[in-house]
Amino acid sequence: MTAGSNRSAEARREWRRSGVHALLAFLILVPVTLPVAGLRDLVQAHFEVSDTATSLFMVVNMVSAFLFAPVAGALVDRWGGRRICIVVALVVDGLAFLLLARERTSFANFLALRAVEGMAHIAALSILMAVAADHLSELRRGRGMGLVAAALTFGVAVGAPLGAVLGRDDPWRPLQAASWIALGTALLAALTVQEAPTRRKRSTWAELVQAISKSRAMVVPLLYAFVDRFTVGFFTTTFPLYMRNEVGVDRTRIGLLLALFLVPFSLLSYPSGRLSTRVSPARMVAVGSLVYGVLVASLGAWSADGLVLLMPLLGIFAAVMYVPSLLLLIEVGSANARATCMAAFHAAGSLGFVLGPIVGGLIVDASSDRSAGYAAAFVVAGASQVLCVLVTLPALRRLGRSIARR
Repeated sequence: MTAGSNRSAEARREWRRSGVHALLAFLILVPVTLPVAGLRDLVQAHFEVSDTATSLFMVVNMVSAFLFAPVAGALVDRWGGRRICIVVALVVDGLAFLLLARERTSFANFLALRAVEGMAHIAALSILMAVAADHLSELRRGRGMGLVAAALTFGVAVGAPLGAVLGRDDPWRPLQAASWIALGTALLAALTVQEAPTRRKRSTWAELVQAISKSRAMVVPLLYAFVDRFTVGFFTTTFPLYMRNEVGVDRTRIGLLLALFLVPFSLLSYPSGRLSTRVSPARMVAVGSLVYGVLVASLGAWSADGLVLLMPLLGIFAAVMYVPSLLLLIEVGSANARATCMAAFHAAGSLGFVLGPIVGGLIVDASSDRSAGYAAAFVVAGASQVLCVLVTLPALRRLGRSIARR
């Protein structure tokens, strides 16, 4: 067999594995967004709580993810067994959703179960992303991670409108569906996930800490993970409440608008990953983030009909920045601590998710004019993205030159 045919066969194997990882990523993300469009009926109306308290449904999920993600990543890098860890995490996730669907009396218990669900979800996702990166050669890493990222965003894009349809007559039905999807994904992961193609020496705790501490350039992609999810936090909570309470649209329309943002984001993630192998990923992160931030800041100035045009633009520039930021992390992070690096990426994003809904809710609740309060919240979200670009631009330039020399 020639060297060319060997490379072709390896490329096909990588493509098949990436397809499996993408499918799992899609299925892991769908349950997370099923309840989003129905937050008002599921949480606010049922438990009779404020916008800020309603935001806690998303916040506690991300707080637990932020706290637990680094622990999960470090445990997997230390002890191995990535497939069994993904399966266990997904089983816990499915059971947590099932209990959430049955808890209808105590808001405190409801939030506690949501926190458990967040820990399980972030563990499964972080470990899967590490497995996906491990199975890709450097040459095909951009397109492979682009495919997985596309599946992630497509899962979110499907989850929001699907949850709106499922919850039309019963707001608790999306939680029940999320449970069965997570449990089914656990079975699929048990049958399909493979360990890394080359067995690495298992790292000690000291080696893991040293590997992370030496990768100081990781701060840049982690900062973007935080700010990106900070703005997305406004879409998961502040935006649906704004559309329902101020604009007066129903949950189906909210789901459609979220889909108009998320579908282009998903469809363009793979091309964005491929493009980042030819164009500096650092430059793509800067340009995409800058335009995206300006568009987010303008959300409150658009009519309901105008948002049909704005949301796809947001999705386009979100795709331009997301996959390159993930590739920057892989480039500067340690291969021997990949699960920990991926977990750190998701932990930073989870912290952004935590603060986004909180900040949005506080700005709205503090305003005497709620419509103006929602507009101000979106300005804060967009300005944070623009400020991130301005602060990190010198570091992005250094990273771009460093990667180009390799």
